[in-house]
Amino acid sequence: MPQRSLRHQLGMILVFFLLVTSHSLACGPGRGPGKRRGPRKRTPLVFKQHIPNVSENTVGASGIHEGKITKPDPRFKEMVTNLNPNIVFRDEEENNEDRVMSKRCKDKLNTLAIAVMNEWPGVKLRVTEAWDTQGHHAPTSLHYEGRAVDITTSDRVRSRYGMLARLAVEAGFDWVYYESRSHIHCSVRSDSLDTTHYGGCFPRTGKVVVRNKGTITLDQLKVGDSVLSVDLQGELTYSEVIAFLDTNKDSSGYFHRIETENGHTIRLTGKHLIYSSYTNRTRFDLNDNDSEFEATYADQVQIGDYVMTTDRTAGLFASRVKKIAAVSEKGVVAPLTKSGNIIVDGVVVSCYALINSDYIAHASFFFLRGLHQVTSHIPFVSWAESPLASYAIDGIHWYAKLLYKIAPLFLDRTLLYMND
Repeated sequence: MPQRSLRHQLGMILVFFLLVTSHSLACGPGRGPGKRRGPRKRTPLVFKQHIPNVSENTVGASGIHEGKITKPDPRFKEMVTNLNPNIVFRDEEENNEDRVMSKRCKDKLNTLAIAVMNEWPGVKLRVTEAWDTQGHHAPTSLHYEGRAVDITTSDRVRSRYGMLARLAVEAGFDWVYYESRSHIHCSVRSDSLDTTHYGGCFPRTGKVVVRNKGTITLDQLKVGDSVLSVDLQGELTYSEVIAFLDTNKDSSGYFHRIETENGHTIRLTGKHLIYSSYTNRTRFDLNDNDSEFEATYADQVQIGDYVMTTDRTAGLFASRVKKIAAVSEKGVVAPLTKSGNIIVDGVVVSCYALINSDYIAHASFFFLRGLHQVTSHIPFVSWAESPLASYAIDGIHWYAKLLYKIAPLFLDRTLLYMND
């Protein structure tokens, strides 16, 4: 079937389905769209703290510098201008160059602007330094590539800056540093890095436990398998794999390797969601709004945090993170379960990425889960063999690809609503 024709039909199915179905199709384990979690507890950064706790120009943060970008440079054409009216640009050079930046930097800055307005009504995000063409920074500074910004709030109340830094971390900046009493420094990876082009994945050698199969690697996992996961009450259960959001055996990229004190090691991309806590809590309840465990980006987890692990005999228990590193591996896999979570290498993680909210992510996939549910009641129809489950574009599932395209149209409004 021609790709364009299939996309058109899938789009028509999506519109029809949204018109005739209700949110009840989001039943089963995992949070449904009918339930909102309470506001997430935030801890401000302290002076001279940076997240992640590695140097800025390393693969675990914003990566190495690629050289200054000037207007005659061919790379200049790839940069964008940020005209967001909700951001105040200092622009002391009076040439609007502080508005020029990489696309990734612009996206994160716009997300942060919304968070600032929600945190402090009437206050806007303020950029004091961005793209530098004057040579005011160190030779390896990412300011020269439009990948770094120095920020404050528009009211310049310094007591807000620690929380501003935390909001920048949550907005998805790859390195955030409470560098000065007068500003926060933020930077992002290069748009050219492979890791910026796919969402959240695991290496194909990651291990999962499947009913009637035992422990297998992720590249052996199939749609229809029931894989070990967690239900709403925090109990171990098996959840069906309904799709793969991304599969690519040839793609190489950097993964965060997180090691726990009880011997578990998990590898996942930086913007994949993992459940973590600042404190050692023995109870893990996805249905509890006051739970200390929250889904957060893997690259925001720090040494000393706790993640939820299992050994299948002792059930679930928190384990302290003792080591974090960045590793390069070939091959990526991203399974989607009905519950929205999965246990990989003994660690409980979300199936979602890119959006720092497993509630929003899980709700956005209710349509695909609904299709799976409807199909399972139709005789002689195999979900696993249907294009609805398996059709992919460049390794990315058609539904995930569709969300990637339409998300920018409504994501900012959704985040605004969630933070109210």
